[in-house]
Amino acid sequence: MAALRHLKQCHPRGIAISNFHTSSPASAKQHYKMLVLGGGSGGITMSSRMKRLVGAENVAVVEPSEIHYYQPIWTLVGAGAKTVASSGRPTASLMPSGVKWVKSKVQEINPETNTVRTDDGTEISYEYLIVALGLELHYEKIKGLPEGFGHPKIGSNYSVQTVEKTWKALQDFKEGNAVFTFPNTPVKCAGAPQKIMYLSDAYLRKMGKRAKANMIYNTSLPVLFGIKKYADSLWEIVKKRDLQINLRHNLIEVRADKQEAVFENLDKPGETKVFEYEMLHVTPPMGPSSVIKGSPLADEIGWLDLNKETLQHTKYPNVFGIGDCTNLPTAKTGAAVAAQSAVLSRTISKVLKKEKPDKKYDGYTSCPLVTSYNTVILAEFDYNGQPLETFPFNQAKERRLMYHMKADVMPHLYWHGLLRGLWGGPGPYRKIMHLGMK
Repeated sequence: MAALRHLKQCHPRGIAISNFHTSSPASAKQHYKMLVLGGGSGGITMSSRMKRLVGAENVAVVEPSEIHYYQPIWTLVGAGAKTVASSGRPTASLMPSGVKWVKSKVQEINPETNTVRTDDGTEISYEYLIVALGLELHYEKIKGLPEGFGHPKIGSNYSVQTVEKTWKALQDFKEGNAVFTFPNTPVKCAGAPQKIMYLSDAYLRKMGKRAKANMIYNTSLPVLFGIKKYADSLWEIVKKRDLQINLRHNLIEVRADKQEAVFENLDKPGETKVFEYEMLHVTPPMGPSSVIKGSPLADEIGWLDLNKETLQHTKYPNVFGIGDCTNLPTAKTGAAVAAQSAVLSRTISKVLKKEKPDKKYDGYTSCPLVTSYNTVILAEFDYNGQPLETFPFNQAKERRLMYHMKADVMPHLYWHGLLRGLWGGPGPYRKIMHLGMK
């Protein structure tokens, strides 16, 4: 149950390790030219880039986690196509050599005094601050969770503690409803809640159980996917595979002992409906980092308040941000972090020279929509919801090549390229295509 209680919060998207970096619990007062908060994908990537820009001895990363996870692969872990072990590496092996790793949790940020306080009371001062604290998962906002994960038939691909429970529930499926949810909050990787539905459908067909299954996707959104071009293709798949989509349905309670899930109709306040389930996949409500939310860095909701083009804070010019913790109006994905990292690196280099930032982030993000065990629809788009496609063919069609990129190519580039600050910029998939043409 301790592991389940841990689900009430989530750390950033990743963690890291290296033979030559320095690490220690925060102790005496410390000062760094460049302080990075968070050791997820954004934090490690930017610490690698900042090492080259200002020198390793001038960079520190505050991150408590010993293991860094490549979370995008958890969709495949939940469907039995990858293992949890393959998704994690020691933080120490990823931390840039020479960079100071402060193994503590950020407790408070005070941009007025350029200081950060950690959970052991240590104060760290900085000249420049990069905030990459990710977002938080809130299973506890659904009545009956997280304790409901102690029962069978229920899982979630959004946590290392529950992703294997998804695979177990899928394997144990006999007959009845397989229910998949999307919460009434912003989420990271907004395609993931329905990817597991398509994979579960494929698995049950393969095992000869699909005729006894009702596949139900209950989403709080008024659309299946936010970009029409890709949504149209997904609707075709939904109809062809006989999947049931209920829009504007938000999960509010799980009665795990009875295998019941309660949803509210967002278009009819107060109206609820109970779904019995043989399998339930929960996408939890998500929200901004509590550390940011309680600081002057937050917008009115609690997200890090940035200039959406330069990734510089709107009020504090020596503060910058990247990834899921920000209020950038684009989908929160690893591909977005890759694109943002190049822009942010350029912005900081200009600020250090007391020059005006000249590179603009256009909101590029990507979602490889896994539709089976060998096909993907690769959605790429910008702030305006306009497709920004890499390849010279219609990416709204299911393709085997795109699945291979999702399952095999991207993890390799993540570990050996992005986190080392060697790969990023607008259109990460475009970089792959160019490499393949050389």
